[in-house]
Amino acid sequence: MTFKELCEGIISDDALHAKWLNTLSLMESIGARKIIAHQNILRTDFNILRHMAEEVRHAYILKKQIQKLNISMLNDYQFQCLLAPIQTYHYLTALEVMASRWIKDELRQRGEELKRSAYVLVTYIIECRAMEVYPVYQSVLDTHGSKVNVQTIIREEETHLADMKRSLAKSFPDCDGAIQHMLALENKWFLNWVQGISKALQRHSLLS
Repeated sequence: MTFKELCEGIISDDALHAKWLNTLSLMESIGARKIIAHQNILRTDFNILRHMAEEVRHAYILKKQIQKLNISMLNDYQFQCLLAPIQTYHYLTALEVMASRWIKDELRQRGEELKRSAYVLVTYIIECRAMEVYPVYQSVLDTHGSKVNVQTIIREEETHLADMKRSLAKSFPDCDGAIQHMLALENKWFLNWVQGISKALQRHSLLS
Protein backbone atom coordinates (compact mmCIF):
# COMPACT_ATOMS: atom_id res chain seq x y z
CA MET A 1 0.00 0.00 0.00
CA THR A 2 1.39 3.40 -0.99
CA PHE A 3 1.22 6.36 1.37
CA LYS A 4 -1.36 7.99 -0.90
CA GLU A 5 -3.53 4.88 -0.72
CA LEU A 6 -3.16 4.95 3.06
CA CYS A 7 -4.42 8.55 3.12
CA GLU A 8 -7.32 7.55 0.88
CA GLY A 9 -8.36 4.92 3.41
CA ILE A 10 -7.96 7.30 6.32
CA ILE A 11 -10.11 10.13 5.00
CA SER A 12 -12.88 7.76 3.90
CA ASP A 13 -13.93 7.40 7.55
CA ASP A 14 -14.38 10.41 9.87
CA ALA A 15 -13.40 8.46 13.00
CA LEU A 16 -10.13 7.36 11.41
CA HIS A 17 -9.55 10.80 9.94
CA ALA A 18 -9.97 12.44 13.35
CA LYS A 19 -7.43 10.08 14.92
CA TRP A 20 -5.05 10.72 12.02
CA LEU A 21 -5.24 14.47 12.54
CA ASN A 22 -4.75 13.96 16.27
CA THR A 23 -1.73 11.75 15.58
CA LEU A 24 -0.13 14.40 13.36
CA SER A 25 -0.95 17.01 16.00
CA LEU A 26 0.85 14.96 18.63
CA MET A 27 3.94 14.65 16.45
CA GLU A 28 4.06 18.42 15.95
CA SER A 29 3.61 18.92 19.69
CA ILE A 30 6.44 16.50 20.49
CA GLY A 31 8.62 18.35 17.97
CA ALA A 32 7.96 21.65 19.72
CA ARG A 33 8.84 20.15 23.11
CA LYS A 34 12.11 18.79 21.75
CA ILE A 35 13.07 22.14 20.28
CA ILE A 36 12.64 23.70 23.72
CA ALA A 37 14.59 20.92 25.41
CA HIS A 38 17.57 21.33 23.07
CA GLN A 39 18.04 25.09 23.44
CA ASN A 40 20.30 27.14 25.65
CA ILE A 41 17.86 29.87 26.64
CA LEU A 42 20.59 32.53 26.40
CA ARG A 43 21.36 31.52 22.81
CA THR A 44 17.83 31.01 21.51
CA ASP A 45 17.61 33.20 18.40
CA PHE A 46 14.70 34.52 16.34
CA ASN A 47 14.56 31.57 13.93
CA ILE A 48 14.44 29.03 16.75
CA LEU A 49 11.65 30.95 18.48
CA ARG A 50 9.71 31.16 15.21
CA HIS A 51 10.16 27.45 14.56
CA MET A 52 9.08 26.61 18.09
CA ALA A 53 5.98 28.81 17.83
CA GLU A 54 5.02 27.40 14.44
CA GLU A 55 5.34 23.80 15.60
CA VAL A 56 2.97 24.53 18.48
CA ARG A 57 0.58 26.28 16.09
CA HIS A 58 0.71 23.32 13.71
CA ALA A 59 -0.32 21.04 16.55
CA TYR A 60 -3.21 23.40 17.28
CA ILE A 61 -4.23 23.74 13.60
CA LEU A 62 -4.33 19.98 13.13
CA LYS A 63 -6.31 19.49 16.32
CA LYS A 64 -8.78 22.19 15.25
CA GLN A 65 -9.30 20.53 11.85
CA ILE A 66 -11.09 17.70 13.68
CA GLN A 67 -13.98 20.11 14.21
CA LYS A 68 -14.62 19.97 10.45
CA LEU A 69 -15.42 16.27 10.69
CA ASN A 70 -18.67 14.71 11.80
CA ILE A 71 -17.24 13.45 15.08
CA SER A 72 -16.74 14.54 18.66
CA MET A 73 -13.55 16.45 19.45
CA LEU A 74 -10.53 14.45 20.59
CA ASN A 75 -9.32 16.57 23.48
CA ASP A 76 -6.01 14.90 24.32
CA TYR A 77 -3.42 12.42 23.08
CA GLN A 78 -4.32 9.29 24.96
CA PHE A 79 -3.71 6.05 23.08
CA GLN A 80 -7.36 5.51 22.15
CA CYS A 81 -7.36 8.90 20.41
CA LEU A 82 -4.45 8.07 18.08
CA LEU A 83 -3.41 5.81 15.22
CA ALA A 84 -0.29 3.71 15.90
CA PRO A 85 0.26 5.42 19.27
CA ILE A 86 3.38 3.50 20.32
CA GLN A 87 5.20 4.12 17.04
CA THR A 88 4.10 7.76 17.11
CA TYR A 89 5.28 8.41 20.66
CA HIS A 90 8.73 6.89 20.01
CA TYR A 91 9.37 8.18 16.47
CA LEU A 92 11.20 11.43 17.25
CA THR A 93 12.87 10.14 20.39
CA ALA A 94 14.37 7.22 18.48
CA LEU A 95 15.74 9.56 15.81
CA GLU A 96 17.13 11.86 18.47
CA VAL A 97 18.95 8.99 20.22
CA MET A 98 20.40 7.65 16.96
CA ALA A 99 21.53 11.10 15.80
CA SER A 100 23.12 11.90 19.16
CA ARG A 101 24.98 8.59 19.19
CA TRP A 102 26.27 9.12 15.65
CA ILE A 103 27.38 12.70 16.34
CA LYS A 104 29.11 11.63 19.54
CA ASP A 105 30.97 8.77 17.83
CA GLU A 106 31.78 10.43 14.51
CA LEU A 107 32.28 14.08 15.45
CA ARG A 108 33.34 13.58 19.09
CA GLN A 109 30.95 16.29 20.22
CA ARG A 110 29.69 16.52 23.79
CA GLY A 111 27.35 18.57 25.95
CA GLU A 112 25.63 21.62 24.50
CA GLU A 113 27.40 21.31 21.15
CA LEU A 114 26.10 17.77 20.71
CA LYS A 115 22.55 18.77 21.67
CA ARG A 116 22.58 21.62 19.17
CA SER A 117 23.91 19.45 16.35
CA ALA A 118 21.36 16.71 17.09
CA TYR A 119 18.55 19.27 17.05
CA VAL A 120 19.64 20.61 13.66
CA LEU A 121 20.12 17.19 12.07
CA VAL A 122 16.94 15.55 13.38
CA THR A 123 14.84 18.61 12.60
CA TYR A 124 16.13 18.71 9.03
CA ILE A 125 15.34 15.03 8.52
CA ILE A 126 11.84 15.45 9.96
CA GLU A 127 11.19 18.49 7.77
CA CYS A 128 12.22 16.44 4.73
CA ARG A 129 9.64 13.83 5.71
CA ALA A 130 6.99 16.46 6.41
CA MET A 131 7.44 17.79 2.89
CA GLU A 132 6.59 14.33 1.60
CA VAL A 133 3.72 13.53 3.95
CA TYR A 134 1.73 16.77 4.03
CA PRO A 135 1.60 17.45 0.25
CA VAL A 136 0.40 13.89 -0.47
CA TYR A 137 -2.21 14.18 2.28
CA GLN A 138 -3.33 17.58 0.94
CA SER A 139 -3.65 16.23 -2.60
CA VAL A 140 -5.97 13.48 -1.34
CA LEU A 141 -8.00 16.03 0.62
CA ASP A 142 -8.34 18.17 -2.51
CA THR A 143 -9.34 15.21 -4.68
CA HIS A 144 -12.16 14.32 -2.28
CA GLY A 145 -13.28 17.90 -1.67
CA SER A 146 -12.57 17.69 2.06
CA LYS A 147 -12.99 20.74 4.27
CA VAL A 148 -9.77 19.78 6.05
CA ASN A 149 -6.77 21.77 4.84
CA VAL A 150 -3.05 21.75 5.73
CA GLN A 151 -1.71 24.22 3.17
CA THR A 152 -0.58 26.66 5.87
CA ILE A 153 1.50 23.95 7.48
CA ILE A 154 3.07 23.01 4.13
CA ARG A 155 4.18 26.60 3.47
CA GLU A 156 5.76 26.92 6.90
CA GLU A 157 7.46 23.53 6.71
CA GLU A 158 9.12 24.68 3.48
CA THR A 159 10.61 27.62 5.37
CA HIS A 160 11.73 25.37 8.23
CA LEU A 161 13.46 23.05 5.77
CA ALA A 162 15.40 25.91 4.20
CA ASP A 163 16.42 27.20 7.66
CA MET A 164 17.65 23.80 8.75
CA LYS A 165 19.59 23.28 5.51
CA ARG A 166 21.56 26.46 6.24
CA SER A 167 22.11 25.42 9.86
CA LEU A 168 23.38 21.99 8.78
CA ALA A 169 26.14 23.54 6.69
CA LYS A 170 27.37 25.39 9.79
CA SER A 171 27.17 22.39 12.15
CA PHE A 172 28.54 19.53 10.02
CA PRO A 173 31.79 19.40 8.03
CA ASP A 174 30.32 16.55 5.93
CA CYS A 175 26.76 17.76 5.59
CA ASP A 176 25.71 15.32 2.85
CA GLY A 177 27.15 12.34 4.71
CA ALA A 178 25.25 13.21 7.88
CA ILE A 179 22.03 13.69 5.92
CA GLN A 180 22.29 10.38 4.05
CA HIS A 181 23.08 8.48 7.24
CA MET A 182 20.07 9.87 9.08
CA LEU A 183 17.71 9.60 6.11
CA ALA A 184 18.39 5.86 5.96
CA LEU A 185 17.70 5.46 9.68
CA GLU A 186 14.58 7.64 9.56
CA ASN A 187 13.16 5.72 6.62
CA LYS A 188 13.08 2.53 8.69
CA TRP A 189 11.15 4.28 11.45
CA PHE A 190 8.80 5.91 8.94
CA LEU A 191 7.98 2.55 7.36
CA ASN A 192 7.41 1.11 10.82
CA TRP A 193 5.04 4.00 11.59
CA VAL A 194 3.17 3.57 8.30
CA GLN A 195 2.82 -0.14 9.01
CA GLY A 196 1.30 0.71 12.40
CA ILE A 197 -1.17 3.09 10.73
CA SER A 198 -2.07 0.45 8.16
CA LYS A 199 -2.75 -2.14 10.86
CA ALA A 200 -4.97 0.35 12.67
CA LEU A 201 -7.00 0.80 9.49
CA GLN A 202 -7.32 -2.97 9.07
CA ARG A 203 -8.54 -3.39 12.64
CA HIS A 204 -11.05 -0.59 12.17
CA SER A 205 -12.34 -2.20 8.97
CA LEU A 206 -12.87 -5.53 10.74
CA LEU A 207 -14.82 -3.84 13.55
CA SER A 208 -16.98 -1.70 11.26
